[in-house]
Amino acid sequence: MTTKPVIAVRPIIDGRRRGVREALEEQTMQMAQTAAQLIRDNLKYPDGTPYEVVVADRTIGRAGESEAVREQFAPYDVCGELTVTPCWDYVTEVLDMDPTIQHALWGLNATERPGAVTLAAAMSAYAQFGIPAFGIYGEHVQEADDTEVPPEVKEKILRFAKAAVAVGQMHFKNYLQIGSQTMGIAGSMIDRQFFRDYLGMGVESVDMIEMDRRVNLGIFDPEEYKKARAWVKENLHEGDDIVNKPKYYLSDEEREAQWDYVTKMVIIGRDMMLGNPKLAEIGFDEEAAGFNAIAAGFQGQRQWTDYKPNADLLETFSNTTFDWNGPRQPLTLATENDTLNGTTMLLNYLLTNRTQMFSDVRTFWSPEAVKRVTGHTMTGHGEVGFLDLRNSGATTLDATGAMTDQDGKPCMKEWWNVTDTDMKAALDATTFHPSNKEYFRGGGFSTHFATKGDMPMTMVRLNLVARSTPVLQIVEGWTVEIPDEARKIIEDRTDPAWPTTFFAPRLTGQLPFDSTYNVMDAWGANHGAIGYGHFGADLITLAAMLRIPVAMHNIPDTDIYRPRNWNMFGTSDLEGADFRACAAYGPLYR
Repeated sequence: MTTKPVIAVRPIIDGRRRGVREALEEQTMQMAQTAAQLIRDNLKYPDGTPYEVVVADRTIGRAGESEAVREQFAPYDVCGELTVTPCWDYVTEVLDMDPTIQHALWGLNATERPGAVTLAAAMSAYAQFGIPAFGIYGEHVQEADDTEVPPEVKEKILRFAKAAVAVGQMHFKNYLQIGSQTMGIAGSMIDRQFFRDYLGMGVESVDMIEMDRRVNLGIFDPEEYKKARAWVKENLHEGDDIVNKPKYYLSDEEREAQWDYVTKMVIIGRDMMLGNPKLAEIGFDEEAAGFNAIAAGFQGQRQWTDYKPNADLLETFSNTTFDWNGPRQPLTLATENDTLNGTTMLLNYLLTNRTQMFSDVRTFWSPEAVKRVTGHTMTGHGEVGFLDLRNSGATTLDATGAMTDQDGKPCMKEWWNVTDTDMKAALDATTFHPSNKEYFRGGGFSTHFATKGDMPMTMVRLNLVARSTPVLQIVEGWTVEIPDEARKIIEDRTDPAWPTTFFAPRLTGQLPFDSTYNVMDAWGANHGAIGYGHFGADLITLAAMLRIPVAMHNIPDTDIYRPRNWNMFGTSDLEGADFRACAAYGPLYR
């Protein structure tokens, strides 16, 4: 029996015997098996294994059969149910009305039997009983014996399943905050009620001294540390101190001691999130359990960084798809314990299986400003200007863009597709510099690279407003690359040891997407979570499941897929309807 969140498929059928039901049995079960195989073949969990789908062992024509299938599904961690039908059904008898999971219904668009009528009746019932549900209906009439799934139906089935499993993966997991609020940043003031009500997650809090305690008492696997330290020495390219005054330069002894310390921090951060049975073997049974954390954040500034080496290496390699053990599933760990940005990174990751960048949304550079300061004329995606997403010292090495796809284009990959060549390319594109002692008095090493251009990216942020009401902002766009000499001029104005990513949004002509300046002006926080690919439509579906309205996006209306119930709150103003629907239904877990 799996412990992973599962999609269940329920074939419902016309209950009338003596000819009607019998004629529909094979077709109805075929629809269910086809939908299940579609999901298995196209979607994977973050560990790289295919989604697990359980199909009802019978068609469901009456209430008694519905209960029998409920009992069949009971041992599974069902996070979403896809109901399928080619015909009329006794709607409220055969629908599942569990409000704690996600629901969708695919009604076949065919004229022989009224599957579309059942779909409409089911959507009406779900709306009346206050349970959001997604409708799936093909654009063109099909023949009754056609087993092909139309592309628009495939898209909706997969989008529903992907978002539902993301919801399921967060449930009963924790956010681990190591430390607390960073330098007055509101996002690092953790809102436990939000995590419980909207995500079904708990919160665990540990003082930063726990990191130092584990370093000093040797609460880590000593064999792994030896392996990690040797790998760091051999593979990480240490750059010159390019930011400090000579009086702050590290001696050789200080440099080695700091590399030792920050390497241990990477191992310990993972152990704190996930646990590590190796710790029990060396006498630390309590620490071996971990905190069941699916996401975490490290406060750092200033109490830690005024005294100890910063967490840049911890943050960089936690979020990178490889380390001394080779390719591996990345963690989600937020800089400055920005719990809201860490949560946003988690949402993005669960939908894409690709690790996420944590970035400051630092500066808008207009084409005119770039020309004036650097002499470079912007072209391509950057001709509308760009946002400087330079984080203060750390982000995933995947964001170098040094990994390439089958066409040789820069990309960020699922961890199971990362090759030795990819790892070397990302490492060779990165230098690690002694960090700025005026910011980080305790030292540490900042991660520097320049992201390759023309990668499709999605920038996202979850914000809390008006007494802890969550809203999501989504911007699809592309990375921008400029000549090295121009980039260096821009980097030197801030910190040349920090990672550099330039991002241009896709403009639509409508406010705030009428200019890059207005996108920057409308952004709701100092941080953003940025992932590879254009997946804003998937985020909109996931947000609706969580009852989080989307306050800003540049996704075409035709790609928006929300529960059919949302139409009851208005169809001409989709953003307003989303806010009204989320308010009416309330948080998923309240």
